Order: sequence, then structure tokens, then C-alpha cells
Amino acid sequence: MTRSALLVAAWVALLTGRLAAPSCLGAATNDTFASARGRMVAEQLAVPGRNITNARVLAAMGKVPRHEFVPESLRSRAYDDYPLPIGHGQTISQPFLVGYMTESLRPRPSDRVLEIGTGSGYQAAVLAQLVAEVYTIEIIEDLANQAAATLKRLGCTNSSSPARRRRCPNRWWTNSRRVAA
Repeated sequence: MTRSALLVAAWVALLTGRLAAPSCLGAATNDTFASARGRMVAEQLAVPGRNITNARVLAAMGKVPRHEFVPESLRSRAYDDYPLPIGHGQTISQPFLVGYMTESLRPRPSDRVLEIGTGSGYQAAVLAQLVAEVYTIEIIEDLANQAAATLKRLGCTNSSSPARRRRCPNRWWTNSRRVAA
């Protein structure tokens, strides 16, 4: 299948409801970044040599607003193919890496996924489009709080709130719990 045909198939499937994408991202209306997201999928993911071919993964990547997961000052670069800083010495992974990792999982709508290292929450939001439940853990409390707020604002109700850490006598312990948004 050609890249163009694959992209068209993914978008048609998403728009006609033939992909089992949970009701996440309902708050992302009036999206001025939609064309940038479409270019990201077409030019960075579904190109020869990159070979991300799973239509569900491509549709999820085309739906999740990556700009919502980066600092406001970097939103104009949100769909460029490189990682961006999100604070605390951490980065949001480049779109290709997120797509590659997601496709490598071969996610099914009935799957439950545990993500270690929530970061911005972008990967969790992508996975939330593809699987039944996403549980995610983040050790940096500020990042966990920011990601939880973003996921909740976007309506990702099948992803967990990034676990907060609590001090135990000799180590940090994380406590994962489900969000009821």
C-alpha cells in the first residue's frame, strides 16, 4: 500500500468511526495545529524508511494534539521531528519515536498498558486512543501533576493519573490509581 493510500485509509477509518478510539481529546476543538499534525503523520511517520504502517497508530498520532503536551513557548515547534524540553531535565520524545514504540506494542483495543515515566503524558494520550486502559507512573511530581491536568483537560478518561510519589523509609514508592474524569 502506498503512503498516500495508507494515510487516506487511516483518516477515513478514524472519521467514520471504524477505529475503536476511546472518547479522549474531546476538548481539542478549534485546533489550529491540525494541519501541522497531518504533515507530521504524512512526512515523519508513514514515509519509506520509517515504515510506520499501522492505520490505528497513524490515526491516533494524527488525533492527539502534541502541542498541548509541550510548554506554551515551544508550541510552534510541537510537530517538528525532534524531542522538546518539558522541564526538570526531561523531554517529550520525538513524534517518530512515539509512533515507532506504539506500533511495536501492536496495541489491541482490549489491552491494558502500564507506562513507566509519564513525562508530559503525550505517549499515554496516544495509547489511550488505542487500548482499553493506560496506567502511567511518573517519579517527578511536577511532571505528574502537569500530565494529569493535561490528560483530564483533554478528556482522556481511560488513562490513569500519573502516580505521585511518597517517601518510604529507604526508597521512593509510587502509587498508581485510576482517574475518574
